[in-house]
Amino acid sequence: DFFSIIVSMTSFKTPKSLSEDKILGKWIAHEDKNLIVQVYKCGTEFKAKIVWFDDTDDKTRPMATRCDNKNPDKNLRSRKLLGLEVLTGLTYNADDEEWQDGHIYDPSSGKQYCAKAWLTTEGMLKVRGYWRFEVFGQNMCFTKTN
Repeated sequence: DFFSIIVSMTSFKTPKSLSEDKILGKWIAHEDKNLIVQVYKCGTEFKAKIVWFDDTDDKTRPMATRCDNKNPDKNLRSRKLLGLEVLTGLTYNADDEEWQDGHIYDPSSGKQYCAKAWLTTEGMLKVRGYWRFEVFGQNMCFTKTN
């Protein structure tokens, strides 16, 4: 009957992999448009790496030459910022519709924080980096880009 059709239509869920993979692709920092990261999947883990950033602050140091010089591990300070993994360990939680239990690395300070991410109803990617508790954190917003 009509009622059972409506119930079955509203209880239809998209396949888990389809929902969790919506985060994949290139995302540009929404506010400043000064950073592009590429989100990719490795097994069940989602990661992001820097694929572009604005280097107009110092034309003598082009993007391809800049290194992770604030890293607390001296052995890692020669890593290039371009291609640097800045988000690791995110796993999709279908019940909360967000990617959780990750870590985000801030190369401008050399610090690592806990991280989670979610998509807004407008299709923006929000990433929250926080120290121990989510209330002690900060959001970054990204817009999908080519």
